Amino acid sequence: MDRAVIVHQNFLRRLEQNDLPNGPMPDPAIPPAQLVEIFRSQVLSRQLDRTSRAMHSVGKGFYTIGSSGHEGMAAVAEALRPTDMAFLHYRDAAFQIQRSMQVPGQSPVWDMLMSFRTAKADPISGGRHKVLGSRALNIPPQTSTIASHLPKAVGAAYSLGLARRSTPEHQCLPDDSIVMCSFGDASSNHSTAQGAINTACWTSFQSVPLPIIFVCEDNGIGISVPTPRGWVAANFSNRPGLRYFTCNGLDMAETLTVSQAAADYVRRTRKPAFLHITTVRLYGHAGSDVEMTYRDKASIEMSEANDPLLHSVRILRDANIKSASQSLEVYNEIEGICTRVSVEVMEQPALSTAAEVMESIIPPTRSCLPSNGPSAARRAEVFGNDIKQMSEPQPMNRLIGWALSDLMLSHPEIIVAGEDVGRKGGVYGVTQKLQNRFGPDRVIDTLLDEQSILGLAIGMAHNGFVPVPEIQFLAYLHNAEDQLRGEAATLSFFSDGQYTNPMVLRIAGLGYQKGFGGHFHNDNSLAVLRDIPGIIIACPSNGADAAMMLRESVRLAREEQRVVVFVEPIALYPMRDLDESGDGAWLTSYPAPDQRIGLGEIAVCGEGTDLAIVSYANGYYLSTKASKELKDKGINLRLIDMRWLAPLPAEAILEATKDCKNVLIVDECRRTGSQSEELMALFTEAGHSRIARVTAEDSFIATGPAYAATLPSTDSIIAAANALVTS
Repeated sequence: MDRAVIVHQNFLRRLEQNDLPNGPMPDPAIPPAQLVEIFRSQVLSRQLDRTSRAMHSVGKGFYTIGSSGHEGMAAVAEALRPTDMAFLHYRDAAFQIQRSMQVPGQSPVWDMLMSFRTAKADPISGGRHKVLGSRALNIPPQTSTIASHLPKAVGAAYSLGLARRSTPEHQCLPDDSIVMCSFGDASSNHSTAQGAINTACWTSFQSVPLPIIFVCEDNGIGISVPTPRGWVAANFSNRPGLRYFTCNGLDMAETLTVSQAAADYVRRTRKPAFLHITTVRLYGHAGSDVEMTYRDKASIEMSEANDPLLHSVRILRDANIKSASQSLEVYNEIEGICTRVSVEVMEQPALSTAAEVMESIIPPTRSCLPSNGPSAARRAEVFGNDIKQMSEPQPMNRLIGWALSDLMLSHPEIIVAGEDVGRKGGVYGVTQKLQNRFGPDRVIDTLLDEQSILGLAIGMAHNGFVPVPEIQFLAYLHNAEDQLRGEAATLSFFSDGQYTNPMVLRIAGLGYQKGFGGHFHNDNSLAVLRDIPGIIIACPSNGADAAMMLRESVRLAREEQRVVVFVEPIALYPMRDLDESGDGAWLTSYPAPDQRIGLGEIAVCGEGTDLAIVSYANGYYLSTKASKELKDKGINLRLIDMRWLAPLPAEAILEATKDCKNVLIVDECRRTGSQSEELMALFTEAGHSRIARVTAEDSFIATGPAYAATLPSTDSIIAAANALVTS
């Protein structure tokens, strides 16, 4: 028999018989009305679970993952303020319901059933997912909360102290607020959770403000795998810099008291706390999950006998607030409300077209205060002697650093963060002098954890900052790529554009470093980035372009709320020469601070029609080297620097090549999964028949003399061009 039906029938029977579990008396200082309101939220959470299952059974609801057994989270919500941003576990319907009671004008029954229906008018996701979340309640939606939301919660908490010292234009969280994030006992073992909590401890240990409550909802099982008894307490009760609280989540009065103590501690000290709440899980994990296949009947019935609603009814009875029969009236009343509303909700239309689904991938633009830039005197003060060198040709790494300085002068909400970006100035010196110029609040040396670096950026963006995080090497991104794929890029999509994660992620990447690092410091694959909807990928080939594209990237993040990945070719950071040693032909002077290269704007060099070479970054540099010999052979050509790799500037590329007899694609990424595949398809679909490509081999990169053996070279470009033109 359906366990949900059994739990429901047991509740009715035990209330009728006044057969309630034993427990302590509630604190008499808790107002009776407060306990009644928490109970009503708990009941509504339970009845919404039951209604969701009923909708699913008739094909009008989807993906039933319930909150039954975790109703104690209503008391946690009551202990917090609605201005405290909350990143919720997927079993926290009771939290959202109780918070809605704190904010006038909310309709939790309608709103949550619309989400269960995935109705087009769902107020949080616009019908894209069954999620908890609400802009009015400061609850960003979560879709995959296997701890992936913890790093950004830490970032949001860090932003609170930062905003006190430097208020961003679009700040949305009060200075005295705190951040709460919740997760299950199984998720607490995830490396992302461990990393985020370690980051919080590392930060707190240094007395840096980090007001966050980590709430672990311990129901003793992760899908089918039991959590060892005592493991959560042993794991988290003695972490340096982290205050541990624990309570019985079945007892709403105890949970309220302990949650208030935890919230008061965090709000007063601005330090993190860990709130360990013991709960039970009713109905199984999710959907069609059948617990009887992996749990014995006795343990299932033991959990059901500890139904939190039974404990709440007992508390109300023992405190002479409501009798069991009066509590049953509340239960039946709310069941009737849910049933009536669900009838109307089930008739609401859902999304039906690709255009409707994709509408929120690109976030909405926002108005920003205009920036006229700093005064000449302020700029001279910040740059010092560097001002004199700006008119002289310089390598890319220096020009990127100057562009960052100019941007930070113009926009005080920009925060640079990453490992070694401060005192050291980055592995390649790009961020040298930034921390001296702007201080450690705006140029943050982080711990060594890419997940935490990106989480810091995502969380700061929640509070109005424009983060510019740095990942030292492209290969290091793979430790944390889900922070982009599963968090930053999806937030606008699953919140119908109500929440966004604007940022410019700088990554030193690609190949051609001589004799250094092998595949971990020379990574020539961008495939993991290219398939993320909504992401912008910029990849310059020279210093002047890098400075101007970085300015456009910041504009895109600041005004259009986009997630931009700015890939900086490591081998071109120091590049000076082109054709021969000492010619300085790849150096460029620093473009004026108001100059930028727009998204999708490509570069075309030459007017030849025999051949167009389409490339970017190192490939464009090598193609430029190769062009001299090709011209000597009588091939009239033009070079096209794509600059922007996603979205692909398809129209501009086709326009630039339409009168060319042959098109050669030079792509330093691997043959499989590279930009060249998309370009080959683009030209083929446009009717080009004379196309070819030079790519890297499907291989990792070696250290030592063979560092470039698997990559395109000047010789391979010349050979491919000759073969294509003369075939």
